[in-house]
Amino acid sequence: MKLEWAERLRQQMHGVAESLGNLLVEGFHYLALFAIGGTVFWSAAVAFFEMFEKGHASIDDVLLLFIYLELGAMVGIYFKTNHMPVRFLIYVAMTALTRLMIADIQHNHVPDDGIILVSVALLLLALAILVVRYASSRFPSAPSSKGGENALVHDDER
Repeated sequence: MKLEWAERLRQQMHGVAESLGNLLVEGFHYLALFAIGGTVFWSAAVAFFEMFEKGHASIDDVLLLFIYLELGAMVGIYFKTNHMPVRFLIYVAMTALTRLMIADIQHNHVPDDGIILVSVALLLLALAILVVRYASSRFPSAPSSKGGENALVHDDER
């Protein structure tokens, strides 16, 4: 017994469910990107106005603004391309470690093993950037449609 009408109805229902699911996922995606972008902007503005109230900016403050800049750039790139450049995450980590090391040196004035550990961590992150850049140029990812399944792991250099 053929139930062609039931198969057509099933396919239509599947199409509607898939379209509705994509709409909800993409709606949440954009809402979350705007929320993250707004939070980064808000945090950077608060940090800037705190510096302004102090009347000066320390190297810690400047590096903090660079971290906000990198986070904002990540949100912008992800918004435009649906790809998260892994290098930007590494840059944020490197800037945060540099800020930590400078703050430690400024406040403690005592060289210790912590400075060596942070320096080694910075070196490893720099090497990681080299590996990511080499891998992305040597083994470019296949072009995918916006929102592909591996959107979070692609580097922006192809």
